[in-house]
Amino acid sequence: MSISSPQTGGSRRPSTRPAAGAKKAGSGAAAKKATPAAGKGGGGRPPITPVKVRQGRNWGSIGLSAIVALVAIGIVGFGIYEVLKSSETWKDQANAISGIVNYNKTDPALVKSGQHQYGHIDYRQSPPVAGPHNYNWQRCQGDVYPAQIANEHAVHALEHGAVWITYRPDLPKDQVEKLASKVRGNDFMFMSPYPGLDKPISLQAWGYQLKVENANDSRIDAFIKALRQNATQEPGAACSTASGNYITSTGTTPHDLGSPAPSAS
Repeated sequence: MSISSPQTGGSRRPSTRPAAGAKKAGSGAAAKKATPAAGKGGGGRPPITPVKVRQGRNWGSIGLSAIVALVAIGIVGFGIYEVLKSSETWKDQANAISGIVNYNKTDPALVKSGQHQYGHIDYRQSPPVAGPHNYNWQRCQGDVYPAQIANEHAVHALEHGAVWITYRPDLPKDQVEKLASKVRGNDFMFMSPYPGLDKPISLQAWGYQLKVENANDSRIDAFIKALRQNATQEPGAACSTASGNYITSTGTTPHDLGSPAPSAS
């Protein structure tokens, strides 16, 4: 029987080479767990969503801007209004007065000027606003007559461009004084009581008439502003003159001054 001799070089160390077909360490499910998810930050932290902060509206600035815009619009609008208003003629202003009667439109034949005659004249309007009249005019230098005057002289004053304010004799004294304050000291203005008016107060200019209920009516001033001197049929004619052809007395009977007839201008 043969006896085998032991190999020299000592015993073999165990092999560390993996067996054929064995998977490498860290592969498989365990490896997947260790791999961070795609698109996420390191350490596996979830993404931080930015917080949207809403800023409150500055109502103070908005309100101020709105006020500035309104003021600007107002200034522009007022400027346009003034331009349009300045382009208005006195006739436009007169026709804009509520309740005014314009006989230049309704009765053109009536407003024909330069018709002078002596004696009594019958008028269709009461008080009259135009038509034939006496050669002598009623003085209209801010005169406030205490009693009724002759229509024939008053109409001639209207032809010169005066405004004639008439009122019922029973108009309260404070109303009469209110009217008188608009007449005194103003050329081409005169005033007298007039019995039988269908309204308490009536204003006349050549070819125009306005009747109102009381002296506080703002249309009175509008009438005077638009028509005093503007409605004249004799530009340059005065309310008094050194020739003495005007009348200052009261009474409904016309005064036929002058022989031959004095000039109508």
